[in-house]
Amino acid sequence: MPENFVQIPHGEEIIRIEMTVKEALALTGSKFNANHKLETDALKKVKQSLADKLLTPHH
Repeated sequence: MPENFVQIPHGEEIIRIEMTVKEALALTGSKFNANHKLETDALKKVKQSLADKLLTPHH
């Protein structure tokens, strides 16, 4: 196994994140000078969705 190999539990499962088109564009690198919070808010949504998926017990 390579040194940089990381196992991610449930890594192939799908998560759904609801965000605006502008938030999605901000995550791709588009800049919105009038609203710098777009990217941060979108990242928070992604991180929260991942935390919910990975930290929720699966029965």
